[in-house]
Amino acid sequence: MIRSENIYLVGLMGAGKTTIGRQLAKTLKLPFYDSDKAIEERTGVDIPTIFEFEGEEGFRNREQKMIQQLTQMTGIVMATGGGAILREENRKLLKENGFIVYLQCSVERILERTRRDTQRPLLRTDNPRERIETLFTQREPLYLACADFKVNTGILQSKDVVELILEEYQSINRL
Repeated sequence: MIRSENIYLVGLMGAGKTTIGRQLAKTLKLPFYDSDKAIEERTGVDIPTIFEFEGEEGFRNREQKMIQQLTQMTGIVMATGGGAILREENRKLLKENGFIVYLQCSVERILERTRRDTQRPLLRTDNPRERIETLFTQREPLYLACADFKVNTGILQSKDVVELILEEYQSINRL
């Protein structure tokens, strides 16, 4: 595990990365960044529009550049996009520059949390459950491989998740 001033949150869409990230940052009095929101601010358009015009590959290129920039900062909490870990370069940057927390969540809970969300291009499908199951199967090994700590956000209140992350983060930074 890495001793770090940065905390990076990884996990599927709907796992709570932005919610937990904001609470962690507030508690630690650190700036919070959401890599997807940073991309939207930089481009002036939302993620679905980027997917529409550039496809997933175009979006992933933008995401990689943003993660490169954000991982150069110190003393931040960052929520990554759910697919950020798909690229080896992103995993490497995250591992080298921060404490990575995998927010694990069941397919059921993710479906509940995302069912009304129209801003998730990967869920624009006839069978969102099947898509989430596929993403979970593809991505979980990558989340686990790069995570320093894992917490199940589907069964805990966000304040309890924040508390667990802080305990682990502080124990590592005391070493």
